[in-house]
Amino acid sequence: MSRYAAFMLCLSFGLVFQFSHGTEVTVMDKDDKLCLYADLMVNFSVSYEAVGGKNSTANFELPNQVTTNGSVCKTTRSVLKLNFGAGHSWTVAFTKKGSVYEADNITFSYNLSDSNYFNNSLSNETVSVTGKPQITNVGMDTCYSCKSKDLIQADSVNMTLWNVLMQAFVISGNKSENITSCSADQPSTTPPPTTHATSTTTAAPPPTTTPTPTLPTPTTGQYSVKPEVNRTACLLAKFGLRIGFKQGEKYEEMNIEPSVTNASGSCGVNSSELVLTSNKTTIVFTFASDTKIFHLHALNFTTNSGEVFSEANTSLGLWEAAVGSSYMCNKEQNYTITSLLTIYTFNLQVQPFEVKKDAFSTAEECQADAESFLVPIAVGVALLVLIVIVLLAYFIGRKRNMATGYESF
Repeated sequence: MSRYAAFMLCLSFGLVFQFSHGTEVTVMDKDDKLCLYADLMVNFSVSYEAVGGKNSTANFELPNQVTTNGSVCKTTRSVLKLNFGAGHSWTVAFTKKGSVYEADNITFSYNLSDSNYFNNSLSNETVSVTGKPQITNVGMDTCYSCKSKDLIQADSVNMTLWNVLMQAFVISGNKSENITSCSADQPSTTPPPTTHATSTTTAAPPPTTTPTPTLPTPTTGQYSVKPEVNRTACLLAKFGLRIGFKQGEKYEEMNIEPSVTNASGSCGVNSSELVLTSNKTTIVFTFASDTKIFHLHALNFTTNSGEVFSEANTSLGLWEAAVGSSYMCNKEQNYTITSLLTIYTFNLQVQPFEVKKDAFSTAEECQADAESFLVPIAVGVALLVLIVIVLLAYFIGRKRNMATGYESF
């Protein structure tokens, strides 16, 4: 009985407990009845300016301890507000429209003076950004469910919302057992084959397949990271980039277009980062260094072309070269990042450390490029050897003919 009383007391003060499946939130109304319920997971990626004019990116998730102070339950409008850390909050506003409700917007406020998340931040202000989630047409007295990822982009912030179970307008204090699933979770349906009552059977025609169109070679882009202090580059990259990814049974490829892609990132002694962003896509390249050798250590790719796709690998060992030099590979290369993600590079050259005068240092070439030079060299050497053999045979034969001529006299 005392445990139950303590549990209800915690709820009345807005405390939230997080289980392994996410953060579970219960908000009570003035009559101490459940009026709003949510069980969800949120990942944050925030770009900010660090001391020294460097651009940094903070990646974190909704933490274990949050409160719901500021949450509101009204007849036609409800607000879920999750407060955490030193002055951070994540807020969703819901509106009832007849027999359905929807989420109007999500507002994320973050305090840049909190060094736990924003190390060496140049600013100490609190910033608020607002985005639009894909939570619409949720039936009244139903829970909105979405296991798929919903990427919400707002200025310098990416929020990924997933594993969601949420009810904004709880009726009679009891969470509904009925579910409204998001479109991303709903399986595609195909009409069942039509059957005919007949004694004869005819073979079905072979299925026709539409070949996937071949993409043109991607445009080579020039990217750089420049701190605000001296505006000279601390990271340089040049490449054409194609991304291949698999969602369910569907495989897609896309070329990264430099003209609509923004580059940002950060530079450090042991770690540097290049972030490429466009309307619906974010790619983060993380390079690591032991002060002698650098390599591509991690890659994170997120896109939202109707359905959110996000994959990452943090244990790569690609594009290795000596610190102070650049890595180059002009030949087309493909790299399997995860079982669902592949990247293709063209005319690649990167230098994430010790860039001088905004220019690439001497390049260390990949094996594919080295082999491309070895082939003509080998052919040239073979031809030279063949010419020498022919000349030797000619002179030996001529010498023998001359000796035979002398003997005839």
